[in-house]
Amino acid sequence: MKIATWNVNSAKARLPLITDWLRAESPDVALLQEIKCETAAFPRAAFEELGYHVTPVGQKSYNGVAFLSKAPHEDVLTRLPGEPEDEQARYVEATVSGVRIASLYLPNGNPLGTEKFAYKLRWMDRLHTHARSLLAQEIPFVLGGDYNIIPEPRDVFDPVAFAGDALFQPESRAKFRALLNLGLTEAYRALHDDDHAYTFWDYQAGCWPRDLGLRIDHFLLSPQAADRLVECRIDRRPRGAEKASDHTPVLLDLRDGSDIS
Repeated sequence: MKIATWNVNSAKARLPLITDWLRAESPDVALLQEIKCETAAFPRAAFEELGYHVTPVGQKSYNGVAFLSKAPHEDVLTRLPGEPEDEQARYVEATVSGVRIASLYLPNGNPLGTEKFAYKLRWMDRLHTHARSLLAQEIPFVLGGDYNIIPEPRDVFDPVAFAGDALFQPESRAKFRALLNLGLTEAYRALHDDDHAYTFWDYQAGCWPRDLGLRIDHFLLSPQAADRLVECRIDRRPRGAEKASDHTPVLLDLRDGSDIS
């Protein structure tokens, strides 16, 4: 199973780029973040024409996630449990071919010292609780998306410059590690030990041509999914396209469950 995650920074603005990439890579599942439109306004027909079943979870102008799969997906969850009054569109989860998969857009959290950072930490606590409940089911699951977390100093071009950023705070990084300490596997780092492996380059200050990036888009796998891990790679090419998103896709390959001996 080939799974992609991509913060597209507006599904409508980036539609030709997204559909061209999906045609070329043909992932079985595509997890999109920051679709930036209401659910009803998501351009679902363009993805259905490519053979995808589509579940968008949107809100006006901001946030929003989408779940695309070639095989039908079922048992859809459209909110991260734990805070019923939270109306931000940041999470969608479903089952495809026996694998539970989520597309998540974790809050940015900036600026520090505000409700935005407190919300980020609460959201991560909710994700931790939900991951524990999924682990208790002993099923293969994948939590993919834009985590807005720089896990290690080598995952940012200048750690000192980000010392005051919510993406690199000790508190938020500790909560990310707490997810790993549950027994989840961070797919990219399980396979690759390279530096400068970025997934995001700001539009400002020539960050893309100078390779001043961050690695903030991740796949976390349950033990049952990690047993099936074949590859996880970053596709930098879409970031160099005209009118690109500031993020680039990350791809995950899992072998079929029947192939595990």
